[in-house]
Amino acid sequence: MSTVTSTPTPAPGAPEPEPAAPHRVSSGAFSPAQLVQSLPDAFRKLDPRHLVKTPVMFVVAVGAVLTTVLAVSDPSVFSWVIVAWLWITVLFANLAEAVAEGRGRAQAASLRKVSSETVARRLVDGREEERISSSQLRVGDLVVVEAGETVPGDGDVVEGVASVDESAITGESAPVIRESGGDRSAVTGGTTVLSDRIVVRVSAKPGESFVDRMIALVEGSARQRTPNEIALNILLASLTLVFLLAVVTLQPMAVYSGKPQSTVVLVALLVCLIPTTIGALLSAIGIAGMDRLVQRNVLAMSGRAVEAAGDVGTLLLDKTGTITLGNRQAHELVAAPGVTLAVLADAAQLSSLADATPEGRSVVVLVKEQFGLRARSEGELPGAEFVPFTAQTRMSGVDIATETGARQIRKGAAAAATHWVRTLGGDVPAEVGQVVEDISTAGGTPLVVAENVVTDGRDSARVLGVIHLKDVVKEGMRERFEQLRAMGIRTVMVTGDNERTARAIAVEAGVDDVLAEATPEDKLELIRREQSGGRLVAMMGDGTNDAPALAQADVGVAMNTGTTAAKEAGNMVDLDSNPTKLIEIVEIGKQLLITRGALTTFSIANDIAKYFAIIPAMFVTTFPQLDVLNVMRLATPESAIVSAVVFNALVIVALIPLALRGVRYRPSSAAALLRRNLFVYGLGGVVVPFVGIKLLDLLISQIPGIG
Repeated sequence: MSTVTSTPTPAPGAPEPEPAAPHRVSSGAFSPAQLVQSLPDAFRKLDPRHLVKTPVMFVVAVGAVLTTVLAVSDPSVFSWVIVAWLWITVLFANLAEAVAEGRGRAQAASLRKVSSETVARRLVDGREEERISSSQLRVGDLVVVEAGETVPGDGDVVEGVASVDESAITGESAPVIRESGGDRSAVTGGTTVLSDRIVVRVSAKPGESFVDRMIALVEGSARQRTPNEIALNILLASLTLVFLLAVVTLQPMAVYSGKPQSTVVLVALLVCLIPTTIGALLSAIGIAGMDRLVQRNVLAMSGRAVEAAGDVGTLLLDKTGTITLGNRQAHELVAAPGVTLAVLADAAQLSSLADATPEGRSVVVLVKEQFGLRARSEGELPGAEFVPFTAQTRMSGVDIATETGARQIRKGAAAAATHWVRTLGGDVPAEVGQVVEDISTAGGTPLVVAENVVTDGRDSARVLGVIHLKDVVKEGMRERFEQLRAMGIRTVMVTGDNERTARAIAVEAGVDDVLAEATPEDKLELIRREQSGGRLVAMMGDGTNDAPALAQADVGVAMNTGTTAAKEAGNMVDLDSNPTKLIEIVEIGKQLLITRGALTTFSIANDIAKYFAIIPAMFVTTFPQLDVLNVMRLATPESAIVSAVVFNALVIVALIPLALRGVRYRPSSAAALLRRNLFVYGLGGVVVPFVGIKLLDLLISQIPGIG
């Protein structure tokens, strides 16, 4: 499986693109202006057909309607204050969801600018062109796109290579290379070709393009509830039913004692005891979780995938481009016996000038950095004949004419270069053979540098030394894998390399296991084996050969540079095509689950304080002994009840920024996370309401008719 880094190099001669205007809303910032902008949507969500989807808030809305009717028939300051704050509670719950959805709509609005009508140059009979609207394109049509033109629809490049500006989709100004016949062939409608000419085969119908699907998915209204969210809704509905039954049974007891309670008070008690805080914020938490992925340029096809990322137990990562930089780099020079490093460095550079491969260029860079040798041009070597690298010879080099004959320099695979020396009658020292063996054992690639000096028609061939090429592990990868290990995630490096090379890289990078010489079937089998053990599996891929494994994985992340088949198979798409993004995705998934758990803990815990506020207030006149429970020393029964109801509403708004931003995740064990959750949000959920309700009581008790 090949991969592409997130900072592709422009094609030679491609114009420098202008920096793209930022089109993504901030992921972490929150401003009060967002609340104001979302207020109209919050009022629209008062529709009972919407409220019934959230059982807890539906009960609050029914209570608000009931108390409104009672306040009209028997008006009092106390009744109308309770009525107002019950409606405000419902409105604030809608506001939390509206703010979260508003972020999604902001992203969708910017994407709609990309999804505009364009002119397509469709090929007819493979030769003639006709200009049609992009909305008339059909799957399988071939279209021509040249420099300066917009790609009219999603598809795959079937002819040519070009530099493409995808900033409208990804927000990254650096252009990317798209070419036929590889894993970098997919193009997205709305992107701009910067250089050259390509022919694209359309792969999506109008209205069903990648951008169209992105628009539908990032809008909060299109988000489907996840199984975890549904289960939590059922739990909250059950708690609401339990408290409803408990409150209803209080009235017969109050009647029996001779002090019946008003329905307004009973409704206030019910609203304060049911888990309104998490009920109000639950939807916003789910929407914000997917939105945080969008802010990092990852499109989740479903909320289920985001949640699964939070529970991932096994992470599959490709070696090339993910764990390593992508191309093997020259690491060191090892001179043969009797040869100085200066002579070897000079020959290594000369023999690499005609080698256009990344490995060849890295040799030129190495000798410049370590020996100060700058690259020489053909003009500086008159009469020199360069020998380019080919897959057949597996060598590159240069032939330089001398006064007595010629000097031939070659660099290439150990077997090819040593065979060349022996064919010319030279010997290969045993020390060189040992160096080659040691480099191979360590997982590197040895390149042998040799020369043949022709004097008066006689050859004198010898080996000058060895260049050690190695996969360069990306900086910080070992630390990242240690973080994943602290999360309880097992990492597996997947590569097509041989076992020995793969093991060496795995040890250096610090991954837990390795799958070498992997085929598509091997990847699929590994995922199924992990899943059969009860673990959730995440992986990233970009090629058609990765599609089966991406479809099987619980979290399958396809890179946007990859093939259409890969993007269709995965349940996430990384628009930046950065393979290490998997680590961020796992962290965001865990953050979503932790945020939901933390606010659920806080919601249930803060009911304790409200219990101490309302229960004594309801029955203290009948049972004076209950005054001992009035630990906050609230002024009057009326002010205690109103203070609890007001706090119940205000805490929802106070927690909206946390629901959108998410609780910060720190890699640690489940036990440590539980302790922190209980200490911060459990204890905080008890202490904060005690303080808040007391402060509100000091203010509300000054209102005539309540204090």
